[in-house]
Amino acid sequence: MTVDTAVVRLYAELNDCLPAAQRQRDLEIPLPAPLDARTLLTKLGVAPDAVDLILVNGTSCSLHHPVRDGDRVSLYPTFEAFDVTPLLQLRDAPLRRIAFVADAHLGRLARYLRLLGFDTLFENDPGDEALARTSAEEGRVLLSRDRALLRRRAVTHGLWVPAIRPREQLRYVLERLDLFRLLRPFSRCTICNGPLAVADERTLGDGVPSRVRAVFDDFWRCSDCGRIYWQGSHYDRLSHFVDQMTAAGTEHEIRSGSERSHPEQRPKDS
Repeated sequence: MTVDTAVVRLYAELNDCLPAAQRQRDLEIPLPAPLDARTLLTKLGVAPDAVDLILVNGTSCSLHHPVRDGDRVSLYPTFEAFDVTPLLQLRDAPLRRIAFVADAHLGRLARYLRLLGFDTLFENDPGDEALARTSAEEGRVLLSRDRALLRRRAVTHGLWVPAIRPREQLRYVLERLDLFRLLRPFSRCTICNGPLAVADERTLGDGVPSRVRAVFDDFWRCSDCGRIYWQGSHYDRLSHFVDQMTAAGTEHEIRSGSERSHPEQRPKDS
């Protein structure tokens, strides 16, 4: 009698749940009876709250989705290099923090991400080895237009950015990783990436001209480089940019909802 089976692949730290010989490979799992994704996780010894994304035959699904004979199931703790098409995460926020390191060709993208509140490292020319090491050691998604860099063995979290213009790059990253829900505008220094905190006007020192103090009451200081921010003339321009990204997020949510209701249009896991 032939037993139904499904092919299952676990990514990143989810492999810790498996015996060493079964890690980082496709597993053929017998299905002695009809089961849903949650039951399959239990069968594999994976806690459902450790999984952030489930793809069945390339389509994102919930824990209640049925798994049938011949299905290919991919399980992710969060966004991993190359393989993930985020459509339906299992919770409102990723299990792990989202942080980036951008290569030397993506400086403007890095500043845009910082403006929106994302922890993003950037140096003018750190070298490929240093970028890969930083990504691996700090669990940062490596952003690059260099496919060879992203193929390095050390890189487990990476995203190839196809667009050339910085604003198009930003929108691609936000859509590709479904990050619109995590926007925290004006919470990071766009120069050094440090977090911003409300600054007491009495401690500003010479960093703010007296004419500025006479007009503005609210100030923020970068906890790393000490740079002072206030809502000057540049603020309206940046706020308009943030509003554009927020509107793009709303459009993305509407489009994603439509795609979920039409399975034949959903992207496939490659």
